[in-house]
Amino acid sequence: MAAEKIHFLDVHVMNYAWGRSADKSAVAKLAGGLADPTKTYAELWMGTHVNGPAQIPEKSSSLKEYISSNPQVLAPHENGDIQYLFKVLSVAKALSVQSHPTKELAKELHAKDPKNYPDDNHKPEMTVALTEFEILCGFRKVEDIAKNFEDFPETTRLVKESQIQALRAASGDETKQKAAIKDLFTSLMKASQEDIDAAIKILISRLGGKKDDSELETLVQRLYRQYPDADVGVFAPLLLNHIKLLPGESVFLGPNEPHAYLDGECIECMACSDNTIRAGLTPKFKDVPTLVSSLTYNTAGPTYLCPKEVVRGIFEYKPPVPEFTVQRITPIARILNDPKASSILIVIEGSATLANNVGIVAGKVLFIEATTGEIEMSNVSESFLAFRAFTPVP
Repeated sequence: MAAEKIHFLDVHVMNYAWGRSADKSAVAKLAGGLADPTKTYAELWMGTHVNGPAQIPEKSSSLKEYISSNPQVLAPHENGDIQYLFKVLSVAKALSVQSHPTKELAKELHAKDPKNYPDDNHKPEMTVALTEFEILCGFRKVEDIAKNFEDFPETTRLVKESQIQALRAASGDETKQKAAIKDLFTSLMKASQEDIDAAIKILISRLGGKKDDSELETLVQRLYRQYPDADVGVFAPLLLNHIKLLPGESVFLGPNEPHAYLDGECIECMACSDNTIRAGLTPKFKDVPTLVSSLTYNTAGPTYLCPKEVVRGIFEYKPPVPEFTVQRITPIARILNDPKASSILIVIEGSATLANNVGIVAGKVLFIEATTGEIEMSNVSESFLAFRAFTPVP
């Protein structure tokens, strides 16, 4: 029976500093129980990663142990373990300016510094907005970067006028554009703390005397309020695209692409890794040399993922990587299609019944075995919303 192959999971909550207070956090709400008002609730982890392994209470074991003892619960192409890490994020203040390494770079970083790079795997990731979700991602066009630096004269302490002119001169030549952006970004990220302190002090003083701030000026001031200790990441919006996703909209963030989540709540899925290369907007370990040397410096703009309705009421987001696909399950769905792989499902809102007798409500997380097949859905509430991740058949 299908119901016997569906297992409820207990999952991990991460209380990072950038998370939301318990009363405003979807993560806290979904986790259930008595939330601690003194903590911030940032991430809900669903998977087998060692830093936050899911548990199967009915089996008195971790999901990883259950899979190891019962390999038939996965499809052959899943290679013996969950290939992805599935998350819910609640963001109240900016995450670090960061990127994630390729597989090759991940192996190198892990071998050299396993403390700060705990995995030897890459970490491509995708985001689906639950609320309006604000992100910095990828480099702006060279003309826009040049204009932004000219509009912020305080940056002359951090970068050279010749570097700004090189951006303008590179327009139309992709190779020169990448080189010019890399040169300017490297100078900015490697600027002395003394110069960063002075530039930010002058900037905040100037903007404080203005009546009408631009969107970019408003964002820079917001980042300064969140990170007042003269963090160079305050200037990141001058170079990176600033986008706002509406609920259901999605972007894919490939290896070696700079990004920073700013505000909102989302579903996130990634290859099973916790590797992050940071350079700003963080008190955590920063690795500026690795970040600036490894970025692609593409200016193609964000990679939006447009979902496709695969069966009635189920919309599928397929990123250009083999490890994961994500589905958004809406109130009109009556059949969970068979992905021919195991899957992890989380209910965000509402309630429903699966396979005639498995009742699910907001906050419930399920592991569904690979051989379960199609699953009937009934008693689906009007507010129902769930997401499911799986590794697609190659």
